[in-house]
Amino acid sequence: MQETKKKPGLREQNKEEKLRRIKEAALDLFVSKGFDDTTTREIASKAGVGMGTVFVYAETKRDLLFLIVNDGLEECVAEASAAIRPEDSLLQNLLSVLRLHYEYFARVPVLSRAALREMYFYQSGKQAERFNRTRDKLKLLLTRLISEAMEKGLVSSTESPQIVAQAIFAIYQVDLRMWLSAESLDIVAGLDRLRRQIDVVMRGLSPDPAVFRLDA
Repeated sequence: MQETKKKPGLREQNKEEKLRRIKEAALDLFVSKGFDDTTTREIASKAGVGMGTVFVYAETKRDLLFLIVNDGLEECVAEASAAIRPEDSLLQNLLSVLRLHYEYFARVPVLSRAALREMYFYQSGKQAERFNRTRDKLKLLLTRLISEAMEKGLVSSTESPQIVAQAIFAIYQVDLRMWLSAESLDIVAGLDRLRRQIDVVMRGLSPDPAVFRLDA
């Protein structure tokens, strides 16, 4: 027998409505005025709620930014996991996962640029734990792809899957910022440049032993 989903009570509906208004107000002001020039008080006023209500969900303006961004990033990771296909190559699956993130950040570039800037050293705040958890899920997804390819003998490395995945993740983070800094965002061109950099990691540089010499 299928259970009937219980409808949220009036109090819960009221909370959800206030949260929706806060998110919409923050998004509108961050886009129209810019993140730096928007104040938390303006967001509360536009949402029609008190400052205390805003602080229930976000301790700072940066928290308010990630209150919006976290929704999209969580969706990206969920969709990325579903986009992986066993019959596709490792490179194809890596690009399928990361393409969803390029597409997400391209939706509202002005918001994305602010979010990428504010991501650095984002460790405290009501939304920080949620953001870091989602970022870790993406890293785990990349690690899983590398690990499975290693287990099948498709790639090999003296380093662990975690280190290889971290190298790819680092390339993605840096190149995403470079790509978003352009006036016109061409996803195809951006992903092609990302592909070439991942290709370097996967193929290696066929190094002569001399290139690894470190002077004491």
